[in-house]
Order: sequence, then structure tokens, then C-alpha cells
Amino acid sequence: MATVNKKSDVLIIIPAYNEAENIENIVDEITTGYPQYDYVVVNDGSSDATSRILKKRGYNHINCPINLGIGGAIQTGYRYAREKDYEIAVQIDGDGQHDPAYIKDIITPIREGEADYVIGSRFVNKEGFQSSATRRIGIKFLSGLITVLCLRRVKDVTSGFRAVNKFFIDVFSENYPIDYPEPEAILDAVMRRKRILELPVIMRERETGKSSINFRRSIYYMIKVTLDIIVCRISYGIRR
Repeated sequence: MATVNKKSDVLIIIPAYNEAENIENIVDEITTGYPQYDYVVVNDGSSDATSRILKKRGYNHINCPINLGIGGAIQTGYRYAREKDYEIAVQIDGDGQHDPAYIKDIITPIREGEADYVIGSRFVNKEGFQSSATRRIGIKFLSGLITVLCLRRVKDVTSGFRAVNKFFIDVFSENYPIDYPEPEAILDAVMRRKRILELPVIMRERETGKSSINFRRSIYYMIKVTLDIIVCRISYGIRR
């Protein structure tokens, strides 16, 4: 469980669901190459060997008693960050697609007071793994929807590689979108009129394991997130 003493003001949150084939690589990469940062793996009720590996290797981790979904797992990480009084939280997926080498790039604008919320984007320089053609179409649609509703363009609205300041650590520890949360979290930040910055990163293709998002879930994702974004935007308008 999460018992490692705090040694940094930056926490890396790594949500993991059935990532037994990947989790050792990503945690070892962080602890070996970037030991200046703290981390916590949030094991989201995995049914494979993820929990056993985390315990055996002595990784700093939290075991969710049931599968909460990606939003619930990330919120758990934010609650841990708030409890330990971190200044910056960084999200990195447990499948190894996000390169920790870019952490310094995405936290620097926060440290320097230039941004509250930084997104590591595949689509700024269009280098590295760009996702499938079908998913890119969906991402462009959601990006356009947020642009129309909020007059703020973010290209990579589904990127799970992002960093936030203490303000958002507090906000997201209390309220974080549950199912496919990334676009909704961006909308929340935009509507709060916070400073959002999108920086180029190169992402890696998943080497092993299988994504939990299949074709059927992709359709569900698009419908649900579209409706949620519209409802959230209307809700903000009413509150104002």
C-alpha cells in the first residue's frame, strides 16, 4: 500500500487496470530515470496479476477494493496527492505509452506560474504514435465540440498525460469525471477560466497487453462524452 515517505513536491499518478504486462516497466523507468519525483500506482481492482506484482516489488500503490473506472482511479490518486500536500500532480497511464522524459516539460510552466493545467499532446507537432484513424476522428470531433461550446481549442482532448497545480489537485480530489474523464476535465478547467497549456510530447505505442476500449466501447464513449460535455456546459451557464 501507499506508505513511501514524501521526498518531492511532484506526485506522478499511475492508474492501472490489468496492466501486469506493463506496470513493472513504467514504474522501474520512473524510479530509475526520474527518482526526483514521487509516484503512486492506483490499482483499479485489477483481475490479473497487477496487485501481486505491486506488492512483490514493493511499489508505492493503492489497491481499490473494486473497479472504479479510470475516473475513480485518478480521483483516488488526487485524494492521495491532497492528503500528502503535493504542489503538482502528473497523470501517466499504466500502459507505458507516456514517456516520463516529458514530465519536466509539462511541469515547468506550472512551477513558473505560467499555467494551471498542462496537457501533453500528440497533435501539436504530430510526432510519434498518433492513435488509430478511428480514434483520431473521435478526438477531432470532441476537440471541435469543446471549441464551439467554450471558445477554447485543445487538440488532444483525450490525452491522459497531463499535469495540474495545487488548485486542481483540490478540485479533482473532490469531483472528477468518472467515465472517460479527460475531455470533461478539460471543459471544467476552461469554464473555471484557468490557464491551460498544450505542449508537444511523443507518445509510444502500447507494446503489450490490450486496451480496454474496443469498438463498442468507443461508440459508447463518443455518445456519453458528447452528452456529458453539452450538459456540463449548460450547467456552467446556468450557474453563472
